[in-house]
Amino acid sequence: MKLHIFNPEHDIALAANIERFTPPHAGRALRADLGFIPALWADDGDFVLVDDVDAALGSVRRLRRYTRDVVFVTLDDLPNIPPCELSVWGWDSSLRFQLLKAGIGEGRLPSVLLLELLREISSRKWAAKRLLPKLLTDPDTLIGEARSVSDLELIRNSSLPYVLKSPWSSSGRGIRYVERLTPQIENWALNIINRQGFVMREPFYDKVKDFALEFESTNSGVQYLGLSLFKTINGAYVGNILASEEEKRMILGKYISLKLIDNLVGRISAILTESFHDSYRGPFGIDMMVVHDDGKLKVHPCVELNLRRTMGFVALSFGVKATEAQKLMQISYDGKYHFRVLNTAENVINNGLA
Repeated sequence: MKLHIFNPEHDIALAANIERFTPPHAGRALRADLGFIPALWADDGDFVLVDDVDAALGSVRRLRRYTRDVVFVTLDDLPNIPPCELSVWGWDSSLRFQLLKAGIGEGRLPSVLLLELLREISSRKWAAKRLLPKLLTDPDTLIGEARSVSDLELIRNSSLPYVLKSPWSSSGRGIRYVERLTPQIENWALNIINRQGFVMREPFYDKVKDFALEFESTNSGVQYLGLSLFKTINGAYVGNILASEEEKRMILGKYISLKLIDNLVGRISAILTESFHDSYRGPFGIDMMVVHDDGKLKVHPCVELNLRRTMGFVALSFGVKATEAQKLMQISYDGKYHFRVLNTAENVINNGLA
């Protein structure tokens, strides 16, 4: 039996790195409105932590064919439920503090030292130094570069265009696409450097397609879960294709060699099995992209390492079979966040995901 927690403010909490952290309004609203979504991958009888049980029941009712028979609970209910395994979106010191206050015993929570290590691995700098270079084995098919910069003068002297990213950020909010260095962007970069120590500088790639590989780190090593085909606008998540693995591979195979992807799966699994052997356990995703470079299509094999559950993981939890029609999983906002599954293949095409 597990207690599942959706804490989408996790990436911002990593940046803040304080126990008594208050997320911005968007993070609080996303957690409040979509706190029920672990019901998509939980087991029958599991607990799911939500802000409002009645609202969660109403949301699940609209997705009943996809969800498990879970028990929704609030923070006030936690002292009254039996001890169970904790399964969270992502671990950070703020969530640990919330659960301690709610009566969860310290022995059931990750240690402060472990959370410090996971925060380090979650930074863009870690992936840029410890993973990306090991994946760039063939310059004809693979491309990628990311450097940490703590001196504003180096940014001023960089060749335009480029992309600046904060070390920890969420869904496009910590990204600036720089075609002209303005005072506003300089001030933003300086603020990030002062608060987080550095910014990441990357080339501005001619992106053709987003995709991700989803994995899980277990006691026996890193295992591949599947392919995620998604769309972003200015770095912000828009939606995922729900399709069989065969269909997703066929879509991606229109752009690049599937053998290249299979080789990346094996290499990532081997590298991160070693890196994570005494640290991270749980699902994670690696965002990638197909780009135009020098007249060729190449793969950037590590745009982001997301050391947490991802929307790609959520999409895989639907377990779509080859005999089922493609669908689109989408999060929309109209003053309130909504999680939707659109049932026609036309939606996939119209949203530019195929």
